[in-house]
Amino acid sequence: MTAEKQRLIEERDKLKNWRKWGPYLAERQWGTVREDYSATGNAWAFVSHDAARSKAYRWGEEGIGGISDEQQLLNFSVALWNKKDPILKERMFGLTGQEGNHAEDCKEYYYYLDSTPTHSYMKMLYKYPQHEFPYALLHEENSRRGKLDPEFELVDTGIFDENKYFDVFIEYAKGDVDDMLIKITVENRGPETAQLNLLPTLWFRNTWAWGYDVYTPELGLASDGAITISHRDLGNYYLYYEASPPGSSGKAEALFCENNTNTERLYDHDQPGTFKDGINDFVIFEDPAFINKIPKGTKAAINFELNIPAGKSKIVTLRLTDEPSADPFKTFTETFLARLNEADTFFNELQKDIADKEDRNIQRQAIAGMMWCKQFYYYDVSKWLKGDPGQPPPPPERKNGRNREWAHLHNADIISMPDTWEYPWYAAWDLAFHMIPIAMVDPEFAKSQLLLLTKEWYMHPNGQLPSYEWSFDDVNPPVHGWATWRVYKIDQKVQEGKGDRKFLEESFHKLLINFTWWVNKKDKNGNNIFQGGFLGMDNIGVFDRSAQLPTGAYIEQSDGTSWMAMFTLNMMRMSLELAKENPTYQSLATKFFEHFLYIAGAIALEGIDLWDDEDQFYYDVLRTSDGKRTPMKIRSMVGLIPLFAVEVLDQEVFDSNPQFTARLEWFLKNRPDLASLISRWGEHGKNQRHLLSLLRGKRMKRILKRMLDEHEFLSAYGIRALSKQYEATPFKFLAYGTEFSLKYSPGEAETDLFGGNSNWRGPVWFPVNYLLIESLQRFHHYYGDDFKIEYPTGSGEMKTLKEIATCLSNRMIDIFRKDKNGNRPVYAHYTKLQNDPYFNNHILFYEYFHGDNGRGIGASHQTGWTGLVAKLIQQVS
Repeated sequence: MTAEKQRLIEERDKLKNWRKWGPYLAERQWGTVREDYSATGNAWAFVSHDAARSKAYRWGEEGIGGISDEQQLLNFSVALWNKKDPILKERMFGLTGQEGNHAEDCKEYYYYLDSTPTHSYMKMLYKYPQHEFPYALLHEENSRRGKLDPEFELVDTGIFDENKYFDVFIEYAKGDVDDMLIKITVENRGPETAQLNLLPTLWFRNTWAWGYDVYTPELGLASDGAITISHRDLGNYYLYYEASPPGSSGKAEALFCENNTNTERLYDHDQPGTFKDGINDFVIFEDPAFINKIPKGTKAAINFELNIPAGKSKIVTLRLTDEPSADPFKTFTETFLARLNEADTFFNELQKDIADKEDRNIQRQAIAGMMWCKQFYYYDVSKWLKGDPGQPPPPPERKNGRNREWAHLHNADIISMPDTWEYPWYAAWDLAFHMIPIAMVDPEFAKSQLLLLTKEWYMHPNGQLPSYEWSFDDVNPPVHGWATWRVYKIDQKVQEGKGDRKFLEESFHKLLINFTWWVNKKDKNGNNIFQGGFLGMDNIGVFDRSAQLPTGAYIEQSDGTSWMAMFTLNMMRMSLELAKENPTYQSLATKFFEHFLYIAGAIALEGIDLWDDEDQFYYDVLRTSDGKRTPMKIRSMVGLIPLFAVEVLDQEVFDSNPQFTARLEWFLKNRPDLASLISRWGEHGKNQRHLLSLLRGKRMKRILKRMLDEHEFLSAYGIRALSKQYEATPFKFLAYGTEFSLKYSPGEAETDLFGGNSNWRGPVWFPVNYLLIESLQRFHHYYGDDFKIEYPTGSGEMKTLKEIATCLSNRMIDIFRKDKNGNRPVYAHYTKLQNDPYFNNHILFYEYFHGDNGRGIGASHQTGWTGLVAKLIQQVS
């Protein structure tokens, strides 16, 4: 029993709240929907990066490498000043959705290097230039570039070329639940001595300016080296620091102001007092009028002026604790070292079967990113729509605008986010994928997250799961059932065979409601063919699949229908598991078994066939108001998703569920048309197994022939979202008198159709690749080693489905591994990132990857679903 596992048990059994403090600060709160009170819903413009330093946020906080308590009442982060920037570096800079040539994009370099599940030890790195930060250049150059041009990144400005930058390592170790040890190490990578203001910053989230409760907490200076913290709900704490650390220029100065909006700067409305930007203005302009004369307030920073020789480092230590101490740093070094050793022990046990040092490094950083992307998310839609009594009323347009139908939604929880800067909000289908690797290290948190989205204050009364804050109404693939079952099985293995029935049963009942919503809302004609809409895959088609098509037309979706077939099998499998203790669930298992067959029948038998026999592939079909059906023959991920609907049942399942078995046999006997759709149902597979799948073996081989063709889907780094054949000959489709075109684009989006920083017309995406790999593993579980496929297509080499799954896994892991030249494909042509020893062992887990060279694209810290690489490494080792 490792020390970290013991903490997880204490947390699970509610003996100690080890998760009370964590990395719950976002890297960006500005530009979010929550902070948007505009008439037009232009969230990016309402609170800009420039305004962020002066505006007190309503719903959350941001900071560099920061931590907070679980309700984000008290916050801590690191601010910096290189003596050249026009502002303190208090938050990450990036371009908004309208500014970047491929939409929003963070323009900083920072890395999440380590974290245990309870955050008993954490480490991150921020790279801060010594030259003036090129805010204007980044904005202007990206504005000049078009969609066919690459992003202009911070490294492209040349600011790191002479190594004139600081590596700022931020580390945390827990002495106890309410005892946070903080170590900030600043290393000067440049060729000469450089000056730096290091400002560890502490502040309260503003809860007093909105007209509900005027109580204001307080920070105060107890003495040189100690700030007192008093909060009615949180209690009393102390922030201890070294008043004169080695290498500083004199004593560190504690500065205080108020975390209130600077209305004069933002709205030309003067009012007395100091404001959120007071410490920034004091340091930059050296004017004491900007800070409080009496050393107390709701925001404070300790100003360390450091002179750091070339190649040297300076360390600043602090301690945030609820216990007063005359010697707070007495056991500091010893405790820090103990937590680091305990973290090593925890991960050494997890990685005991991973021999390759490089894979261990990739996996540990992937998990670190997932731990650091846990954020406090606060959003009460009813209050947001109505406005606060202490503030100007929101414009009337908001009552008919975004999220108006989600007034029940009231979120105030720690949630796994896709990315702390690009996506500092939860997304329903992203979160489902996050939980697979998270369950490897913290199954209790994974289970709680899946349950959270089904709670009454999240799930819509009609049964829909909230999508994401830009539009909770949007439709994401129904993967919550799949994630629930997978997390249950992972946890069962961790618990040495004992499954958490309570979790499974509670999730199952809520998923029943969600399943009903899908059937009632997304099956337009009640014929088991689904029109999901967005379904997460952005611009994969020629139309905006979320928009209403002209003249009542709609798309019969191969992917939407297949996702639902997968959902029915997930629900059936959970029913059978629950039936082990309660036979009543056998009838529900029967219901989902039959529903799966109805979907399979709709796809294949009722004049709605989505399979194209000539092309040997599944396609979407455009259906017009006059009933005409036109296949949209685009070879894309849409046609591979039918592979996801696969389940293998052992004979034991039938032996132990007689009611289910009897009904199943009756149904198959009386509906031979549907029975014929189930792959080899009358035959037993390996070890008396039965296969449920949308694909019989013959069709599966034909789809895999295309999927494993390097001239179509198979990339050196996984399966592309669109066939590469459309690179030379773009797909064209005539509808409504207009010719629509679709071209293979292996990198950033080249069109405005769902352009953003997202593209499904060629790149490799981890979530769907992971599901493809898992599906191949399941098919192999049934067919065994005798069933082989040519891999790659045309190579003449035959492999089992399990071997192919392993090969695909390794191709995806190779995105992050160093190749024979010592380069990581994820960093492509960036020589600084490839060759510099201070860069090349730190890994960024991007949103998606170039379909030809593996370069990382989109959000740079989306260890959300790209964190699945941690699970792939575990599986191939």
